[in-house]
Amino acid sequence: MTSLKFLVVAFFFLFSGLSSYAQQTDSAYVRQHYNKLEQLIPMRDGIRLFTSIYLPKDKTKKYPILLNRTPYTVSPYGKDKYKTSLGNFPAEMREGFIFVYQDVRGKWMSEGNFEDIRPHVAHKKNKKDIDESSDTYDTIDWLIKNIGNNNGKVGIYGISYPGFYATTSLPGAHPALKAVSPQAPVTDWYIGDDFHHNGTLFLADAFPFMSTFGVPRPTPITPDKGPKRFKFPVQDLYRFYLEEGSVKNLKEKYFADSIKFWNNLFAHPNLDTFWKARNIEPHLTGIKPAVMVVGGFFDAEDAYGTFATYKSIEKQNPGANNILVAGPWFHGGWVRGNGSSFGDINFGQPTSTWYQENFELPFFRYHLKNEGSFKPSEANIFITGSNQWKGFGTWPPKETEEKTLYLQPNGGLSFDKVKRTDSWDEYVSDPNSPVPSQDGVMTSRSREYMIDDQRFTSRRPDVRVFQTAPLATDITFTGPVLAKLVVSTTGTDADYVVKLIDVYPEDEANPNPNPKNLVMGGYQMLVRAEIMRGKYRNSFEKPEAMVPGEITKVNYTLPDVAHTFKKGHRIMIQIQNSWFPLADRNPQQFMNIYEAEPGDFQKATHRIFHDVHNSSAITVTVLKP
Repeated sequence: MTSLKFLVVAFFFLFSGLSSYAQQTDSAYVRQHYNKLEQLIPMRDGIRLFTSIYLPKDKTKKYPILLNRTPYTVSPYGKDKYKTSLGNFPAEMREGFIFVYQDVRGKWMSEGNFEDIRPHVAHKKNKKDIDESSDTYDTIDWLIKNIGNNNGKVGIYGISYPGFYATTSLPGAHPALKAVSPQAPVTDWYIGDDFHHNGTLFLADAFPFMSTFGVPRPTPITPDKGPKRFKFPVQDLYRFYLEEGSVKNLKEKYFADSIKFWNNLFAHPNLDTFWKARNIEPHLTGIKPAVMVVGGFFDAEDAYGTFATYKSIEKQNPGANNILVAGPWFHGGWVRGNGSSFGDINFGQPTSTWYQENFELPFFRYHLKNEGSFKPSEANIFITGSNQWKGFGTWPPKETEEKTLYLQPNGGLSFDKVKRTDSWDEYVSDPNSPVPSQDGVMTSRSREYMIDDQRFTSRRPDVRVFQTAPLATDITFTGPVLAKLVVSTTGTDADYVVKLIDVYPEDEANPNPNPKNLVMGGYQMLVRAEIMRGKYRNSFEKPEAMVPGEITKVNYTLPDVAHTFKKGHRIMIQIQNSWFPLADRNPQQFMNIYEAEPGDFQKATHRIFHDVHNSSAITVTVLKP
């Protein structure tokens, strides 16, 4: 064994040992400092929700309550079985709260029927009019009145689906609720979170998740009696989904009518009242608790929900105590690791540790205990590329100017408008040979795809690549990115994927050490990507066919970014018509894709125009120096 290999192996065992020791230490801390209580808390309609309560053994002072409502189980079950840690991270556990975990209605050991992103009832007329807001209110009311040694103040936090439940606590909030932190909150399952992006089904997320999560639960059960994880018969997921032929085939072969959510996908392909009722944003009014919305720019599941939730509260509640924290994180990365790197990209500092110490812990300590100070900016943003935290008075920042990057002939990209009168790229897209969403053999949808090197797609003939010359100075984009495409197709529908990419200089140094053998010269770091289904270009409610050969505008917004393209780097835009199996395939003809048969998927010839009259472009907001 070489000395290098010895050091790597030694470090691995040391790290594993330290991780194991830390977990054992946290577990011992929970048992030494907390008593556990299990309770079925009654809701206004008589349904009881299973709740685990961890009470500090120290009775010399009163504690606030920190609540987490989840569809993912509050296990372990049993008064003698304890969680190995409490709160979002160990320092939060050691701070001292009454930690409360609750199975939401219809999940695991709670009574009632589960409803995915349950619609909000704005005007409740009787005790049968329940929603997640009323369940949260009733839970808090019971806790305040029945759990001894509480100080009368409650905070709520949650990541992802629990982030949705944190958000739903805000409309008509209980007076005791003082601080709420929706983190990567599920917000809109049609426009941008998890299972749909602009009406396009995110197949690689929806299918495996709902194959277990969506299985009906007739009676309360513990996880050991719950559904088992779906086992893919083909390990290469690109092959698996392609060979199954269509989402219709997937449903008929594996789900039939057993998965309620999958049935709803087929019944509601467009943005109708079903999906609108499940959007909490319009109900975020009259907000009284302090709110801290948290999320990651490289969150594969709910990057959309973070910014949509924050902006909705801001727009509908002038003067509300509502702040935003966004960093270079994957889904929940701010409390899962120290955040010093993600994928191949190093940020040069422990961004997650910084967040925990400077935002989440002070936020709850200040609002629930009246201790310390908490004076963050309105928007607290980590800008990748320059790798620095910035505080802004608004999000997006006001200290910006809008600029437009125009696609140019011969793969160029410039802030100068094209002067030619006839210019376009033409290529063929074949849905039976779709552009892969990840490099290599895809055994699962990786979280790193959000930031991965895109050289594997830029080589394909069905991906158009446009890039600037090396930049003379640094340039920072903050806020949303608007794609303004001028296109045509020989089909009657098409998907459009736009990627914003940071291209590293050819002389970029490789990491040292370099265990992955990365070649950073020419590295194409994905900053942001999003898909748009062409038939929804004018309306998500009323899809429209594209006219073969007709020049058509397709405009849509990509989720927010905060990234500095450094001097010597290039800005690249890639455009493609499939993103598989992350997104389901478009047959490239106007139809209900949930009804498509394998034979419906056909080739189409696409044009992307970039001339003086038909200028395809990307609009960005550039941070002023």
